[in-house]
Amino acid sequence: MFQLTVTPASALADEPVHIQATGLPPLQMVTLIATMKDDKGNLYRSRAFYRANEAGELDLKRDPAVGGHYTGVHPMGLLWSLKSEKPFDRLIKRDVMNTPFWITLDLYDSVYIHKVGKVQPKASQVMQRWFSSPDLQRVPIREGRVRGALFLPPGEGPFPGLLDLLGGIGGLVEYRASLLAVRGFAVLTLAYFAYDDLPKQLEEVDLEYFEEAANLLLAHPKVQKPGIGVISVSKGAEIGLAMACYLKQVAATVCINGTNAIHEFPLRYRDLVINPIPSYPERMQVNVEGAVRIRHFKGDPRDERNQHSVLPVEKARGPILFVVGEADECFNSKEYAEQALDQLRKHGKSSGRMLAYPGAGHLLEPHYGPLCYMSWSHGLFLPMLWGGDPEGHAAAQEHSWQEILKFFRQHLVLSRRYIAPSKF
Repeated sequence: MFQLTVTPASALADEPVHIQATGLPPLQMVTLIATMKDDKGNLYRSRAFYRANEAGELDLKRDPAVGGHYTGVHPMGLLWSLKSEKPFDRLIKRDVMNTPFWITLDLYDSVYIHKVGKVQPKASQVMQRWFSSPDLQRVPIREGRVRGALFLPPGEGPFPGLLDLLGGIGGLVEYRASLLAVRGFAVLTLAYFAYDDLPKQLEEVDLEYFEEAANLLLAHPKVQKPGIGVISVSKGAEIGLAMACYLKQVAATVCINGTNAIHEFPLRYRDLVINPIPSYPERMQVNVEGAVRIRHFKGDPRDERNQHSVLPVEKARGPILFVVGEADECFNSKEYAEQALDQLRKHGKSSGRMLAYPGAGHLLEPHYGPLCYMSWSHGLFLPMLWGGDPEGHAAAQEHSWQEILKFFRQHLVLSRRYIAPSKF
């Protein structure tokens, strides 16, 4: 009798599961198919072909996939290789508090390459992937100019505070903040355009808005003083690095695939105005699928004419962790990180570190999420090419997520009153 098991069947989205099958004919070729719908009902699928052992057993921790969306031993491959059936879609969990992603696993006793539903599977299981824990608190923030959502772990605290900045997607995105809060941080995910009464388009970066958000977070009775961390990606990482340079409230910063200078829009802070490095839209390239590659769109921060736009990283009060994908097709992010590290060294500082990942694209997420190679982005007339290959990107996400947690735990001491959940 065919049996398929997933352990645990309900887990946090950044936790591994153990997938096994028993009762198979010895050395039988089988197919595993994962199917999931996002919050909008868009369908995601992956499939892999395996051979059972002589005892008629299959263990994804031990046995290699011989074909399908990936090959080799990848215990979580069915999750990170999920692909949208809708072109240029990006998987984003919107309702992080009330519902999980439901993923159905189907087992077929052959190399099944037909449409799902044409043949009944021999066994099925459903797993839940959650982005919050039952006792996590979400507080909508609409205070002064600040718009966002604050996630608080259970308990009295105080908890180390983090500000979470996404990039050009705009709006309010919460899935990374909620997962970080489960790990013991008080996290304010911050909208800065295309949300509520904020500007619909980003036209300039007002650093005082982000300072107001940092002060609001630090003023919360459950947030640890005296400084906060910033986790940021893409355009958000440019802003995050500027915060590290100019705001005394920032004690530690993670910049994921960002820049080391001001691009596209001016940055203002009190009497300071930093004008952006010129961009060159004629350098944009469109790939065979119709997605635009803007890796060479930005002007070079090393050019003498652009030095006024380079951020003074040597002024940062705390450590900076640069996380970069070497297959990033959106930014030349490794080069930007190397320039920032060189600048720190020239000023006698060793407070910067870089994690560089071959095969990783632009959109590095909490691990086990699927690669988004290209998708629509806010305000663009063509889909954006983000880059990356599924296997290399998955390995980068798994390693970098743990390193990011370790970095903030090292530089923002976790409250001893909080014990992170060992399981969901």
